[in-house]
Amino acid sequence: MVSGKKTKATRNSVAAARSSVVGSKPKPWGTIIAVIAVLGLAGGVFGYAFTQIQENNAKEAALAKWKPSDENKDPSLALAGIVTKTYEGSRHVEPNQRVAYDQTPAFGGPHDAQWADCTGVVYDQAVRTENMVHGLEHGAVWIAYNPDQVKDDALAKLKSRVEGIPYMMLSPFPGLDKPVSLQSWGHQLKLDNADDERIDQFISSLLRNPNTYPEVGATCENTAFLSNPAPFVAEAPGPDAVPMDGGKQESVTEEQAPQQPDMSTPPASESVSTPPSS
Repeated sequence: MVSGKKTKATRNSVAAARSSVVGSKPKPWGTIIAVIAVLGLAGGVFGYAFTQIQENNAKEAALAKWKPSDENKDPSLALAGIVTKTYEGSRHVEPNQRVAYDQTPAFGGPHDAQWADCTGVVYDQAVRTENMVHGLEHGAVWIAYNPDQVKDDALAKLKSRVEGIPYMMLSPFPGLDKPVSLQSWGHQLKLDNADDERIDQFISSLLRNPNTYPEVGATCENTAFLSNPAPFVAEAPGPDAVPMDGGKQESVTEEQAPQQPDMSTPPASESVSTPPSS
């Protein structure tokens, strides 16, 4: 009997010892914290992505009315401050010729036979106007900015609207009378800052809008120009400059322009639009 009691006591002692060891074993707090951190990070990433998707969807919905349609061939005419002019296309000048442009920056008229590459290019240096105008004839939108007024975050916002986007180009324009100026063929809009919602509205309305530029279907790629852009000329054109109604008339091949734009409702020869307040 004594032996049985000792054995039972021994078993109880061993069980108590095991219980003590299990109870005193430290919890893996490091692992728990790491798992919680990962879950929190994943939640934040998914939350941010969801928010971005919602914002992009809202932005696209807001820009829907600024896309051209059969009923509204040129939505940009409703933009406050838009300037429009009618220009004849396919008039070329030589690389050593200047054009006496009637607007600064120019947005139509005679231009160099070589177009500035407008395949979503951000030009770090100012580019010759005669080449940039030719890009507009191909349906591009050119964003020009005053390098003394647009820098850092503001410049980054403009770049984000251009980089890698076909038929877009951005360049500094020394001496520009406004911080930002948007150009497409026959259209211009000057703005005071890079946050103006009219930048996206202008682009949505006019980027490759077949109703507003002469050479529909023409390419914007020109790697030869991109490798060696023609430099900007700050001096005003001299008396030998090609007038706005001059330049050599060039025929446009079917490959360059497979269809002609519908100009049944062209803008006035020159107008500044100031829509009535709502």
